[in-house]
Amino acid sequence: MHIFKHRILVLCLLFFSSTFVFAQGGKQKELEARRLELSREIQQINVLLSSNQSKKKSQISQIEDLNHKLSVRENLIKVTNQQANLLTREINSNQKQITENRVELTLLKESYAKMLQKAYKNKNKQSRVMFLLSSNNFKQAYKRVQYLNQYADYQKEQADKIKQKTIDLQKANIKLLEQKEVKSNLIAENKIEQKTLQLERMEHEEIMKSIKKDLNKYTAQIKAKQKEAKRIDNEIDKLIRDAITASNKKAGVKTTTKSKSFALTAEAKALAADFLGSKGKLPWPVEKGVIKLRYGKQPSPLDRTLTINSNGVRISTAKGEKVRAVFNGEVMSILKPRRSNPIVMIKHGNYITTYQNLGKIYVKKGDKVTTKQEIGEVFTNPTTGETILKFRIDKDDKTQNPSSWIYKM
Repeated sequence: MHIFKHRILVLCLLFFSSTFVFAQGGKQKELEARRLELSREIQQINVLLSSNQSKKKSQISQIEDLNHKLSVRENLIKVTNQQANLLTREINSNQKQITENRVELTLLKESYAKMLQKAYKNKNKQSRVMFLLSSNNFKQAYKRVQYLNQYADYQKEQADKIKQKTIDLQKANIKLLEQKEVKSNLIAENKIEQKTLQLERMEHEEIMKSIKKDLNKYTAQIKAKQKEAKRIDNEIDKLIRDAITASNKKAGVKTTTKSKSFALTAEAKALAADFLGSKGKLPWPVEKGVIKLRYGKQPSPLDRTLTINSNGVRISTAKGEKVRAVFNGEVMSILKPRRSNPIVMIKHGNYITTYQNLGKIYVKKGDKVTTKQEIGEVFTNPTTGETILKFRIDKDDKTQNPSSWIYKM
């Protein structure tokens, strides 16, 4: 019973140990994937910024770029630190295991040596045959045969254990060296990132000093941009409300108050269900880009007392970048606001995706489009060199956070 309990305890320890190791390995892979993702984003930001260096970008735009860059780099440093800390715990755990394995291997070798020494002495005193012939009866002789066989098996088992333990120890040592090298590389990379972050913060402070000298002027510019954005948002909202009214009228839906949701056909319901099923997996509306402004209410990067309300996201991309439909649907409208660039709106059942600031349009109202189909090209500002796509998602008459819908946004 005591041996049985001991075995159960050993099995439990092995199970929890392997589960812990698996969890650690999974976390390390997750952190590495995130680190590579952030590194790629920084590279992409640098490419976009360098392509616009010859242009005269506004200080507001420079601050927006730097804010995003600082945020991504700070996240990269944080993730790299987490990786290094996790590796430290793994290295310490492996070193402890290696020490325990060495002690166990030493004991196994000592035990095996004593066993061989005893077997050699017994072999000199009497042979196996004489040991069997000296038995008092057949039953005793049979038991002695069993004993000799078991003893031989035990010797072989001990020899195999020593061999396997030696191999395990060699593998653990190799893994430990690899982990130490990875940790060393991560620390070296983090030092470089810390220096770059410090330089970027200094650049940020210099621009902010210049801005603060005439903050009222820049605040007025932001408010003017917000006012213009609100005007265009109102036009988009009206188009959506009109489309809802038209769908209800076509379906013969009678309501005493103005309806806030689309009356859908069976086909439109199926399309909406497919769109919903793709939540978090929709492709980006451009192949390459970084988010300059996220969805929702947020403080201005220049004046923290000023709130910016964004109904979608602003994506900075490369000159000549094509705009893609994020899902199958029908072009609901092509809007051309005054003092602004064209907008394409695509309906997916009771969901609508809106693509603003286009320089070229490849579709017309009523066209059926498919996922990733090119519907236009993002406009590039000739003065600043900036190529910005504004993208939003609505469900009926309610805006949605695109980051919840677009893959890794």
